[in-house]
Order: sequence, then structure tokens, then C-alpha cells
Amino acid sequence: MALTFDVIGTAVKKRDGAEKVTGRTCYLHDVALPRLAHGKILRSRYPHARLVRIDTSRARTLPGVLAVLTGDDVDTQPFGFAKDQRALKRGKVRCIRDEVAAVAAETPTIAEEAAALIDVEYEPLPAVFDPFRALEAGAPLVHEELATNAHPLRYQFSHGDVDRALAEAAAVVEDTYRLSFVTQACLGTMVAIADWDLAGNLTMWTTTQVPFLYQRDLGETLGIGGERVRVLQPPVGGNFGRGLDIYPIDVIAALLARRVHRPVKIEFDRVEEFVACPGREPCLIRLRTAAARDGRLLAREAHVTIDNGAYTSWGSTTPYVMLSTVAGLYRVPNVRFDTTIVYTNNPYSGSMRGYGNPESTFAVESQMDDLADRLGLDRLELRRRNASKPGDVNPQGFVLTSFAMTECIDAAAEAIRRDAPPLRPGWARGVGYAGMFHVGGGARIYRSDGCGAIVKLDDFGRVALLTGASEIGQGSETVLAMIVAETLGVPLERIDVVNSDTSVRPWDVGTHASRTTFVAGNAARLAAEKVRAQLLAMAAAQFDEPVANLDVRGGWVFVKREPQRRLAYEAVARSGHFKGGGRVLVAEAFYDPPTAMLDKDLQGNVSAAYASAFQAALVDVEPETGKIEVRLIASAHDVGRALNPPAAEGQVHGGIHMGLGYALSERLVVEEGQIVTQSFMDYAVLKADDMPDIVVRLVESVDAEGPFGAKGLGESGVIPVAAAVANAVKDAIGVRFTELPITPARVRAALAGRSAAKDGR
Repeated sequence: MALTFDVIGTAVKKRDGAEKVTGRTCYLHDVALPRLAHGKILRSRYPHARLVRIDTSRARTLPGVLAVLTGDDVDTQPFGFAKDQRALKRGKVRCIRDEVAAVAAETPTIAEEAAALIDVEYEPLPAVFDPFRALEAGAPLVHEELATNAHPLRYQFSHGDVDRALAEAAAVVEDTYRLSFVTQACLGTMVAIADWDLAGNLTMWTTTQVPFLYQRDLGETLGIGGERVRVLQPPVGGNFGRGLDIYPIDVIAALLARRVHRPVKIEFDRVEEFVACPGREPCLIRLRTAAARDGRLLAREAHVTIDNGAYTSWGSTTPYVMLSTVAGLYRVPNVRFDTTIVYTNNPYSGSMRGYGNPESTFAVESQMDDLADRLGLDRLELRRRNASKPGDVNPQGFVLTSFAMTECIDAAAEAIRRDAPPLRPGWARGVGYAGMFHVGGGARIYRSDGCGAIVKLDDFGRVALLTGASEIGQGSETVLAMIVAETLGVPLERIDVVNSDTSVRPWDVGTHASRTTFVAGNAARLAAEKVRAQLLAMAAAQFDEPVANLDVRGGWVFVKREPQRRLAYEAVARSGHFKGGGRVLVAEAFYDPPTAMLDKDLQGNVSAAYASAFQAALVDVEPETGKIEVRLIASAHDVGRALNPPAAEGQVHGGIHMGLGYALSERLVVEEGQIVTQSFMDYAVLKADDMPDIVVRLVESVDAEGPFGAKGLGESGVIPVAAAVANAVKDAIGVRFTELPITPARVRAALAGRSAAKDGR
């Protein structure tokens, strides 16, 4: 018998939607505190230089200036993934993002004027911007104390007999794929506010995605301990992975606030956001794929080179996910994977939506098409023959429970066949396909991947969910409220979500890896189940019935065999508050998924569920101009169960927009360590009227471990887009592009080169 739900599976508007579209939302940029001072950071003019002298005297005497700090004025601990940078640099600078000094002043204008008055004498040093040159003998050293630019972080994996598979294969394709810097392009730039109380406790207002890890790391950096750091999270104007680390802006705001004994706010303007925001890492992927005559995949071998930049943030850990795609996107029995991560004098990169997966999927799915061509097989048929199935265990030990890859292939293939606009004269048309494999139930990259929840039912029937999960615009507050309402059997409008203050909310490892619905949702469900049991136990005495005979649904507690015998749930709760020996209806739960961290050999079942998706792109290309127009995207996603279908579809739409920018237009231009693209005039984010028609199909596999069967979806939409578009372009004009973005200039150059080659013959 099919389950029926009152709330789950219905169309529910985002709880914060009306506030945002009417302009009522108070973002962190809007926060103003009493006696608020404003900070400004002075950055290096050179990508590599000795700091000979920093003269702050003119800045200090400017009226309205409260404090000026340099690296010599403060004592902080190094921070970051590899603990290889400090907030204010000493001795030398290693990239143009480096923070040389900071100012606190009465107004932002005064702070900016003061920063411009700081006189810094540099001794320029030879710099290195190419990771391959950085490894050559005699190359300038970014960190002299390491005696090498080779990063100690390395990912190596081997499973099966790759060499034998390559030797025995009917077809082997190999190529090199180049991916450039891109940025999140959040409408809300990076901002931090710091305030110390008289007891030496720090309150931070931040857009972090990992408030409890941020709390710990910031405390360690400042030398005070996380217990003295309170983290508040106002609504954010976008993150997309940007908020997974602490950054100099956070530490510097705290240092300035401690010095001036006033709250200090630092906010980036758009130019500074392009310069200082850590986006998607540049990398080079060398990939070989082998297949048998019937199309069965035999082996993949990959080597990834990552430009680490001057310091280590999350961009250098993306091979963790790149490997999962190389080993897990379709069945492949033999896999070898290696990495080279290199310090350069370029800006460092962080985490960005998809976290390495769009990069590796671009390479893997490009080779799936090329293999189909080499073997003379239909491109969809090749993928169907190799599609992973429920029950599979891939080479890394990932256990696929619910997994609907084949169903997604069929759904996207059917949807792309809908009526398409007519092909214009002079244009060529192609269809491209790409799949996706990603974690759908979190990813255990820390010892704990858990989230806490507290559910409280009050005297008036309102339910408060205190959750560790952070709302960063993805709609988590809405779906968590739906889970609690369905579990308790109470109206959705009676659910409040509290999640913005580390001093009251329970612990959570953070918002990343498409984990919130799955992990935080399970925690909320478990806590709500406990409160439901308490409510029914209280009602049992009032009905003089065993608990097993009672149920609660639609806001009523009733006797199952006599539904007319019922009480409003809030009346039951109230009776417990007002009688002698009464009780508060409150419960807590902590959900830590049944997963394991990868071992030293990069094996282990890191997620409680895995998600699949498949996209088809209909693309038109005008050879004369090189212009590419994506006319239709069909995107099918295995979501487990769609808890809020319109919200799920919206996530996919947003991911497709980001993926199309990655494929066709977005590139953060970095030349000789300098960031050239410093405005939206230069950085080509797609506009609304650039978007194609989009058809989304939600495929429900109903995962046994997920809350009401749901799996994570937050990153799935962006991951396969660039690969599908590149394959469509090849289908249209016969040219394989191995570098993103695929711009009109690159199309024209490729076609001209092909024409010249033909003429030469």
C-alpha cells in the first residue's frame, strides 16, 4: 500500500521567499550596530615580493581613523586547510590577494582613504604562475621553508589491473582537459562583523556555511578557544561553497574590533570580491578510458594537476570528489588516479558548487562520447550498457542503495525529443548527453558528519525546530519544517525554524556535499518522532486508551478506531503544562549517517546514499561567428523522494544556470598573478534572457535511509552541464573542445584550424 502524506510531496513556497522579493530581508550588509566602525584591507601590489617597510603614519593621523594594523602589530596563529597563511602578512607577500595592512575608521570612506595613505616599500621577487614551471629546478619558491613548490597533499588511488585492461581494450581514448579559474559571482559580496564584550568574548556576524567549525578555527587563530566565539548567521546573498573556510577578512575584522573596542564591519566591494573571493580551482586533467568491443568500460586512468595558488584552502582538496567521478560514474572495474598539487604565486581557490565534480565529469563524459564514436555505438546505448545499478559497490567501496541512473538516462532522452525551435539557416545543431554521480547523503570528510536537532512544542501549539543546519538560500528551512510537520502531524504553518545562533542551536558539521536535506532532515525527523511519542503518551491518559490506539494527523490527536473521538494537539500539550507534575514537550536528536571516512588508500563508503542524474542539451552553433546558443536542456535527477517538487526543480534550474556559465562564458582571467576580470562587465555571467528552455524530470527511487526517502540534490544540477554542452557542440560541428569556456573565439579558431588543415592536405 502506497504511503500517503499531508505535507511531503506538496508544493510549498520558500519560507523566506516573500521577504526576499519584497526587499524586507536584512542581509549581513544591512546590519548596523551601535558605535559600528568600518574596516578596510590594503592588499599587495605584487604577486611576490619582500616587505621592506610599511609606513602607516599618514593613515594614523587622518581624522576619523581609529586604528591601523600590520602583521607586526598582531600575534595570531596560522590558519587554513594546511595552516600555511596568516591574516596580515609578514616578511613577504605571495600573491596579489595578500593582506598587508588594515584600517578601522568611523566611515567606509575614511577607511578607504586611510588605506590609500599607507606607504609600502616592496622588493619584487621572481614569481611563478604555471604549476609545471613551478616544479622545475630553480623555480622561485612560494614558501621557502618547504624547499619545494610541490604540495605535500596528494591523492593516489589504484584498483584492479589498469595496464592489462588498457592493453587488451578494443578502444582507448585519451586527452588532456584544461579548466580555468571561475568565481561564485554571489550577489552578496564577502562581509564580516566582529564585536568583543568586556569579558573578552567575541561575537561574529558571518556568511559562513560551517558555523561550528568556523567557531573553532577562528578561536584557535585568535588564541582564545572556540568557547569564547559566538557565531550569528544573518541571511546570505549567495555562497555556493564560498563559506567553507575562515579567511583573512574574518580574522582581521576580529583583530580590528579588539583593538578599537568597538564592533567593526569589513565588506568587500565588487572589485575586491573578484580579487579576494576564493572560487573554483584551475586544473589540468589527463584522462585515458578503455572499453571492450561491446562498449563495456574496462579502465580509467587519470592524473590531475592543480594550481594550488599561494595558500591552501578547499580548492586543493577537490581531487577527493574528482576521484569519485573517475571511479564511480558508470561501472568501471579498473581505476588509477594520481594528483600533483603545486604552490604558485596565483590566488588560491576554495570550494565551489560541485566541488571538483564538474571538472572531472567534463573529462569523463567527453571521453564517453569519443569512445562511442570509436566503437561505432550509439552514445546513449553506450551509457546504458555501463550504467551503475542499485546494489553495486564501486572500486572505492561506495555502496549504491537507491540508484536510478538508467531511469534518468531514459527520462532525459525522452524529454529532449520534445518539439524544438526550427533550425535557422547557416546554423548547425547538435545534441549532447552527460551523466552525473555524486554523494546524496552527505560526505564523511570529518570524523563526524552529523547534525543535531531540538523540537519543542509550546502551549499554543507552535513547534520550534532548533537545527544545526544553515540556510544559505537553498530552502533548507522550508524542507526541514515540512519534515517536522509531517512527522508530528501538525499544520506546517505552526512550525518555526531557529538556526542562526551557535549559542542556542545544536551542533552541525556544516552545509556542504548536498547533505542538509538528508542529514539535518533525519535529525529533525528523529527529534519530532520523540515529541510525537510524548504527545501521544499524554493523550493516552486523557482518552483512557493505550498509545497504540492513538494517532495524530492534521493537527488532531484521535482514537484510530473512533476518529470522532479527538482533541486538538495543542490542547493535549497545554494540559501537560497546567497539571501537577506536568512536563515540557521537547526532545533532541543527533543523526550521524552510517558512513566511513576514506582510508589511506582512498577507500570507504563515505555517503549513506548516492545521487545520479542525466542531462541532454540541444545546442545550435553558427560557424561563421562561432556563436553557441543552448536551446533546450533536459535534466533528469534521482532525488530519492521529492519532498517539495517545485523547490527541487528550482535547485536544478539554478545549477543549470551556473553550469552554462562554466561551459560557455565564465572565466576569471588571471595574468601574471593579476586578476584582470574585476567587474560583471568583464566576467560574463549569463543573463536571464540567455537561458534556454529547461525541462526537469524528478525520478523517485525512495532511499531507505533518507528522511521520507529523500536524497540530496543541491549540486546535481550544475555538474553535468558543461560536459553535455561540449558533447552537443561536437555533435553539431564535429570539433572536440577540451578547454572551458567554449567561447565564440575558440569556436572560430577551431573551425579555421580544421579548414587550414584540410587545405594543407
